[in-house]
Amino acid sequence: MNKVGAGDLGPGGDHPGGYMPIEDHGVIGDLHSVALVCTNGSIDWCCLPHFDSPSVFAAILDAQKGGFFRIAPRSSGVSRQMYLPDTNVLVTRFLCEDGVGELVDFMPVAQALGRDKDCHDIVRQARVVRGTLSFKLQCLPAFDYARAPHELSLDERGAVFESDGMHLGLSSPIELRGTGAGVEAEFTLHAGDDLWFLLRHTEPGSSAPLIESAYDGTAAFHETVDFWRQWVAGIKYRGRWREMVQRSALTLKQLTFAPTGAIVAAPTTSLPEEIGGVRNWDYRYTWIRDAAFTVYGFVRLGLTREAEQFMSWVEDRTHETNPDGSLQIMYSINGEHDLPEIALPHLEGYRGSAPVRIGNQAASQLQLDIYGELMDSAYLANKYGKPISYDTWQHLRGLIDYVVDHWQEKDEGIWEVRGGRQHMVFSKMMCWIALDRGLRLADKRSFPAPRNQWLETRDTIYEQIMERGWSEKRQSFVQYYGSDSLDASNLLMPLTFFISPTDPKMESTLDATMRTLVTDSLVSRYQVGAGALDDLPGGEGTFNMCTFWLVEALTRAGRTDEARLIFEKMLGYANHLGLYAEELGASGQALGNFPQAFTHMALISSAFNLDKALGD
Repeated sequence: MNKVGAGDLGPGGDHPGGYMPIEDHGVIGDLHSVALVCTNGSIDWCCLPHFDSPSVFAAILDAQKGGFFRIAPRSSGVSRQMYLPDTNVLVTRFLCEDGVGELVDFMPVAQALGRDKDCHDIVRQARVVRGTLSFKLQCLPAFDYARAPHELSLDERGAVFESDGMHLGLSSPIELRGTGAGVEAEFTLHAGDDLWFLLRHTEPGSSAPLIESAYDGTAAFHETVDFWRQWVAGIKYRGRWREMVQRSALTLKQLTFAPTGAIVAAPTTSLPEEIGGVRNWDYRYTWIRDAAFTVYGFVRLGLTREAEQFMSWVEDRTHETNPDGSLQIMYSINGEHDLPEIALPHLEGYRGSAPVRIGNQAASQLQLDIYGELMDSAYLANKYGKPISYDTWQHLRGLIDYVVDHWQEKDEGIWEVRGGRQHMVFSKMMCWIALDRGLRLADKRSFPAPRNQWLETRDTIYEQIMERGWSEKRQSFVQYYGSDSLDASNLLMPLTFFISPTDPKMESTLDATMRTLVTDSLVSRYQVGAGALDDLPGGEGTFNMCTFWLVEALTRAGRTDEARLIFEKMLGYANHLGLYAEELGASGQALGNFPQAFTHMALISSAFNLDKALGD
């Protein structure tokens, strides 16, 4: 048995591909966690057993120390990736001089949901379609973000890696040899040949064997394909861009934590918003803000069960208010409140973008907009899904009363700025939404509520936004009271029915946004360094979800030709699998955490409404 120090990958530890572009990755998952698989056959990111668990592979954050699991031909060539139709089963195809090989990757879902919930597998099938290819396998885990040492043991079935209660087994049909922290092997396949490899993580109490002799993944493959295809069959969207909408839905489902119904904002941490910059955050949590967008997206696709599951998670959070009656803006996938932000200085970050962070300090911020998104989601869930209970209403009523008492305060706002609080226009607007949806819901269900007080407060907020949130100089709604800085979040005003999409003030805001924040089809969230509350050094890319907000705002304003052109162009910025990171860089490269749920939610909503506006 060989014990290896934390962060020491030993001989051959460096990732053979270095830092591959973020967009060169696909994602597989089992509704508990995911793995990012690169076009070069390498798993560069994976946390087990859950999304927010410490990483097992993190080469995407440190090519030397992070750890990876690669299977690829030894000969040079090009590679392509695709998903099997209507599934999250990923195929990486290698086109080499000596032949054509394929790597099929998936994480069995049925097992994680049923037979053994404490067992999480990554199944990899290497096969050759034409010719003869020699492959190389390298598996070098680095537990606990490359901080924890592990022990390696080998036998005829494969390898076992053990680290402080973490157990990882690699079942292999060929002999593996140790290489310091990991293992490697070479093998040759002819046309029609294939080999199955199983990487398994088991939790305490699991009945599954850590490694299996002569593992055959055929049954797990068919189970997984059937699961995803049956799930996709429930999507009722049949309009234009069906393939992209389905891929976005499959991505959102893959980012869902099955035990609670929560959806992570993204499955990665610290992928930078600027190469070499410091805007690197942990997105492996669930934001209250995403509730309305998630519920709306799922409802539009006919996925009411998913909407109800997520709303159940949200309702649980409404029972856990702070002593002052407020809600936290984000929680762990299990609903935990404490998310301390810690830097990991031993990891250099993607292409030198430090610091690498785990946890998120923004959890303690005041962001008043979350109450509007929460009430909008409750209203939608009650309208299209399962009616909310009286007990839930009592908690929601308490949150609306909190808004009545606190809406006039300054806050950090939707973008979680770290440059101080202000009277954010978007936050005020969402406070109006909280009261408006509360009134609608109370009337719809005849719930008891202090209607007169809520109505008076709602109208006061509206008039204040019109007076103080509007800039005569810019002829636009602005980021915060007294500023002249524009903000893409104001594109949501007509989408939430705060204002008519053809109101002169909204049309003028739309035009000003197009002039100031939009380059072709790409939208910046605000003007960095132009009065915006952003005290971090460096810049950032354009925000993908903001482009889809623009598409929907144009659609609702009747400008469907512009909306369609921008939408079609934006589809061209997705990666080869139809996935989006949070942002796009100056050369069109993916930046930020990947894939980002919010962007795919916005794509679904804009596609639905644009398709409806264009007609049959």
